[in-house]
Amino acid sequence: MSSYAPLKNDTFLRALLRQPTDYTPLWLMRQAGRYLPEYRATRQRAGSFLGLAKNPDYATEVTLQPLDRFPLDAAILFSDILTVPDAMGLGLYFTEGEGPQFERPLQDEKAVMALRAPDLSDLSYVFDAVTQIRTELNGRVPLIGFSGSPWTLACYMVEGRGSREFHGVKKMLYQRPDLMHHILETNAAAVAAYLNAQIDAGAQAVMLFDSWGGALADGAYQAFSLHYMEKVVRQLKKEKDGVRIPSIVFTKGGGLWLEQIANIGADALGLDWTMNLGRARALVGDRVALQGNLDPAVLLADTDQIRAEVVKTLESFGKPGPGTGHVFNLGHGISQHTNPEAVAVMVEAVHEISRNMRL
Repeated sequence: MSSYAPLKNDTFLRALLRQPTDYTPLWLMRQAGRYLPEYRATRQRAGSFLGLAKNPDYATEVTLQPLDRFPLDAAILFSDILTVPDAMGLGLYFTEGEGPQFERPLQDEKAVMALRAPDLSDLSYVFDAVTQIRTELNGRVPLIGFSGSPWTLACYMVEGRGSREFHGVKKMLYQRPDLMHHILETNAAAVAAYLNAQIDAGAQAVMLFDSWGGALADGAYQAFSLHYMEKVVRQLKKEKDGVRIPSIVFTKGGGLWLEQIANIGADALGLDWTMNLGRARALVGDRVALQGNLDPAVLLADTDQIRAEVVKTLESFGKPGPGTGHVFNLGHGISQHTNPEAVAVMVEAVHEISRNMRL
């Protein structure tokens, strides 16, 4: 059985499982990040982003920083989605101001066919961080583990870096779909094993980030992104020590396909800010909970505007009823230009206003 402290605040998990909650819980994508001065100080000590992400002590420290500032309802492991392809031998590195890049991207048939799921021992620093964070949380809030989706990882693995156009990966998709499917099969197996290892290490919920699914055409999305996310979700451990482990999937730009995403077996769907929450709730019914979806740029506005947009978001979802669940979040990661005081305003508003809506 678990040796961890009992959970003092399970509101987030209850919302994901569509159980009644006293208020709408919230956490923020990239809540441990560059908008916090304490994060920037820790990163400077670590020497680099990878120095931060690959050191469990530093990863624990920055994971807990936003929770020490704000009464958030979940912690999310501090890591990077590209840990998995890095462990596959592609040579991840970061250049200041340019984002992540790979030394050995998958640019020919030989490289693609040589691709194998990583040895999980090469990712032990991630699992060590999960266990350490869960222990340090001492039951305050649940810990979320995560991975990039098979398609999103493939975008970086083929392009060798982030992209706006995705010419390389899309060329392969259309010209050599057999190679693309080989990459995605390998990624799906790797991601499922990676997330299950995070669950074994102490993660209490897991999330798949499909950051680039929205770059695909209709039809291609279902075949090259959704199909492989479903493969991952179907392999996930549904419980640990007798406790349910909910799963969340998030396709940025995926509003068109919500009903199909709701059918892949995840407990909750993340939404970006282009989707109306009320409409999403009507589309998915009681199949899944919803997470989202304030525009991160709202946090650059003044206090009154932030509160007004929080009200709009909560009212868009409406009063939670039996079999529904809402986790408040941003529609994508928080901007590094956000004033932490704006986050404090938003967190307080979400808790206060959502409580009053339930009276």
